[in-house]
Amino acid sequence: MQGRAIASLVIVATMVLLNGCATIKTPNPSDPWESWNRSMQSFNDNLDDYLMKPVAKGYQWITPDFIDQGVTNFFSNIDDIGVVTNDFLQGKFLQSTKDGARLLINTTAGVGGLVDVGSMIDLPKHNEDFDQTLGVWGVPTGPYLVLPFFGPSSPRGVAGLVGDAAMNPFTYVGIYLNPEWLGAAVSVGTGALKVIDARANLLGMEKVASEAALDRYQFFRDAYLSNRNYLVNDGNVPEDDVLKFEELKDEGFGPLNTNPY
Repeated sequence: MQGRAIASLVIVATMVLLNGCATIKTPNPSDPWESWNRSMQSFNDNLDDYLMKPVAKGYQWITPDFIDQGVTNFFSNIDDIGVVTNDFLQGKFLQSTKDGARLLINTTAGVGGLVDVGSMIDLPKHNEDFDQTLGVWGVPTGPYLVLPFFGPSSPRGVAGLVGDAAMNPFTYVGIYLNPEWLGAAVSVGTGALKVIDARANLLGMEKVASEAALDRYQFFRDAYLSNRNYLVNDGNVPEDDVLKFEELKDEGFGPLNTNPY
């Protein structure tokens, strides 16, 4: 099911690439599809207000803190499979070894990743994804692109989502589980839980985002592009970057993630 969602995403992004220029109002080198992007952000904001936010609040209300943290740790541990792979693809062999050790320890001593033992023994979490790998390889970000359901992205980001899905074991769960509906249920169920958990973890940050700028759309666009630049350059952000990442961290964003989905 997740593979089908990614395939649909690629089709949508391709249509945007072919037709987006027809709706340009104000040319911007980093955002030529602003008309589409603003409409998609409005769609995503409405979806969030009427569905995701209430569900996330309900999830947070009924879930004890230790279970909530365990769920977050579990999905973080699954994501570390992709982190280790992308470390290697980027030539970060020492970091790949450390992140591999973190994955092994958390999966075993951490009971399937429910407990973050790695951080307790000085094996911190790293953030590496296939979009960053493509950036390290020299692939340009491309114009800013807001995707329905997925949020802020770019042409390179779409390719990154496909690569990340290929590194996620839940993408293939339907192949090994019978009957087929059981594999689909597990894939969809785990994906939904991950999204809800991620949205719940961001509930305390939305006030900062709403108050940070007069133009909410521009804030999220600049934050996304700045964050991608920050991650690809491993924190060595050029002086002319659109937003200063450290300043956003001081405001409570932590590792900035404008797309929890």
